[in-house]
Amino acid sequence: MNDSGILVVFSGPSGSGKGTVLARYFAAHPEAAFSVSATTRAPRPGEADGVNYHFVSRERFEEMIAQGEVLEYTQYNGNYYGSPAGPIREALEKGRDVVLEIEVEGAMQVRERFPEALLVFVLPPSFGELERRLTGRGTETPEQIAGRLAAARREIALAPRYDYLLVNDRVEEAAQKLGEIIGAAKCTPARNRELLEGFLG
Repeated sequence: MNDSGILVVFSGPSGSGKGTVLARYFAAHPEAAFSVSATTRAPRPGEADGVNYHFVSRERFEEMIAQGEVLEYTQYNGNYYGSPAGPIREALEKGRDVVLEIEVEGAMQVRERFPEALLVFVLPPSFGELERRLTGRGTETPEQIAGRLAAARREIALAPRYDYLLVNDRVEEAAQKLGEIIGAAKCTPARNRELLEGFLG
């Protein structure tokens, strides 16, 4: 069997519970690694370099882009955000699965540059439930919630380009299913060509 890790791209609209599902997944799979993104924005109070983000200058980030050191990147509110490729490849080579929690735009970039990546899109049970979760937070205006719902529709439109859909109805079950999806991906013929060649000569 292939001993290298799997690169897992995890996306979903705001309110789908991505972070909660991943927290449960990592609690059950401490051997897996979470990819810490790089950004050019300033650290917020309580954020630590290398934990929340890798905080770098704009010049350094553009240098990383030019040298192919980021697997995917985007700009938001005038700042760059992206996934450093070096730490990801090092972890994969050591046999660790690496999870990127990124937006759909970045996921499509990863698909182009790293076609063997496993793309998983997380959804709530229904659009009504998504709206209920966003409203239940009580932290945003109706206009902001409407904006998030519109963004969710755009993101969900790209869900068919992912390998798997994961419905987050109960967090424990969703985290378990994520582990099962990653385990199943390790058994595909594409990831085990050397094993097959040993049989086929």
